[in-house]
Amino acid sequence: MTLKRMDNVLIVVEDLEAVKAFFVELGMELEGEMPLEGRSVDRLVGLENVRCEIATLRTPDGHGRLELDKFHAPAAVRAEPKNAPVNALGIRRLMFAVDDIEEVLARLRAHGAVLIGEVVQYEDSYRLCYIRGPEGIMVALAEQLG
Repeated sequence: MTLKRMDNVLIVVEDLEAVKAFFVELGMELEGEMPLEGRSVDRLVGLENVRCEIATLRTPDGHGRLELDKFHAPAAVRAEPKNAPVNALGIRRLMFAVDDIEEVLARLRAHGAVLIGEVVQYEDSYRLCYIRGPEGIMVALAEQLG
């Protein structure tokens, strides 16, 4: 049996609407939203009495997906500092290819994005930057040159 694809990445959030709006502004498309609860959810995630809301977003090409999850019960817990640095162990950032890094950065700043370092050019290939969005979510933007 072979791996077919990576289906999605889960991000647990406190403010589902703010995080959803941030990723929609980035250019992702809302695929669906729904509440989840019940014994099968409890068994799947290994928690009791789960009640949550999820929103699924996809990239315009249809290949990449994010699942945003707001837990009502049991309450979400923070396992690390909110604004952990890029060299902290674990999954640290999501990277998205964009057409115009400055234009996307300006739009995302209206949703609370903060530039972490600087917009830099890597050789003659890319312009890159790291930003923090709502809830400290780190996102990298990559604009291919030429």
